[in-house]
Amino acid sequence: MSASASNVHDEGNNTSLRSGSKSSLQPVNSTVSDLDVSISNNSTTQNNSESVIVNEREKKKQTFIVRTIWTLIMTFGLLATLAAGQFWTIIAVLFIQITVFRECINITTLRAKLEDLHYTYPLNWWFLITTIFYLDGRSLIKYCLTNFVLSDYTSVVAIKLVMHHKFISYCFYVMGFVGFVASLRKGSLRFQFAQLCITHMTLLLVILQGHCIVRNILHGMFWFVVPAGLVIINDIFAYLCGITFGKTQLISISPKKTVEGFVGAWICTTLSSILFTYIFGNISYFTCPVSDNIYTNFFSIVECDPNSVFINQIYRLPNFLVDILHTDYLQLKPIYFHTMIISMFASLIAPFGGFFASGLKRSFKIKDFGDTIPGHGGITDRMDCQFLMGSFSYLYYETFISTHNVNVGNVLQSIIVNLSSDDIIILVKSLITYLFKIGAIDDETTHKILSSL
Repeated sequence: MSASASNVHDEGNNTSLRSGSKSSLQPVNSTVSDLDVSISNNSTTQNNSESVIVNEREKKKQTFIVRTIWTLIMTFGLLATLAAGQFWTIIAVLFIQITVFRECINITTLRAKLEDLHYTYPLNWWFLITTIFYLDGRSLIKYCLTNFVLSDYTSVVAIKLVMHHKFISYCFYVMGFVGFVASLRKGSLRFQFAQLCITHMTLLLVILQGHCIVRNILHGMFWFVVPAGLVIINDIFAYLCGITFGKTQLISISPKKTVEGFVGAWICTTLSSILFTYIFGNISYFTCPVSDNIYTNFFSIVECDPNSVFINQIYRLPNFLVDILHTDYLQLKPIYFHTMIISMFASLIAPFGGFFASGLKRSFKIKDFGDTIPGHGGITDRMDCQFLMGSFSYLYYETFISTHNVNVGNVLQSIIVNLSSDDIIILVKSLITYLFKIGAIDDETTHKILSSL
């Protein structure tokens, strides 16, 4: 019995030893298993990271290709438009104005759609049409009267529109104002008034300055091409100088802009202004203002008496330059000095139009104003500096360059709009008599014309 008990005791010890062995080995197996899982997870994470990096590279490559293609398309489109002439360039500017207005308004009217404020969007476009009519309507109607054969009734209506243009524009604006007040709704008042302010600000910064660009085209393609080209050059060299030398941040709203890029672009843009002036300042297509035929193009024969700034003038040099250049005088066109001033604005002030646009995008937490141009964003993203440059060029021209010459087209438009048919006949007789007195026409021709009236 003791032997049996001893056997039982030994079996119990053996059993406990075996169970103890299992329990002592269990943590080792668990550690190995956890290590395998950890290695597997690390491998998976590494593979995922590599996949993300590859996808990111492919995405950047694809974006670069799309961006390059559309850059070439825009460059070709710009050159083709400039070659097509002033008329099509003006049409392109009007299209850009309207598109930029649409992009700016779209990012601010999302809440209007959510709150069913149905009149917000139509009112924005009403104010746009009113502004364009006020700024460009008079010139457009005069153009139609001069270049198209209209019925008697249509001509009378068109003349009345020109005569009362400002009052009609004011009535259109008042209609929009009344419509806005009538659309006000409790709970959305702050948003609606903010929309009204944003709309007017956009009209001021985009449409009014766009009108200045149109006037620049009419003054001569030079005053459109050179300022716009200098802004493009400044943007390119600001990027190149920034990535090459940039260390000091210029402005917090655009972290990638650097002082070095800003200064480098200023120098390069100033030098480019000399090259631009040399190229475009010697081609009459660019220097001549629009006269009677707005359909002239790059291949047309354009002749005019150039503005004095495009004519060589003699300047007396200061004494210290006389010793260096070994001459007392320098022959140079004044336009070189003017374009250097314009280049300073393009370098030092116009970029703040881009900074303004960057701040606006950040306030609405968006990357681009739209997706009109693949790889580039919206048209606003490409034109944010051009409007400020256009208004400066217009005011600079009117202040320091313009000679306010009278041309046949303007006189003819004024006669058609302001004189009756009887008054026009009297004017024609007076002009015929004057031409006879100065010997421009003979007696027989004078008699035939006067007798036929």
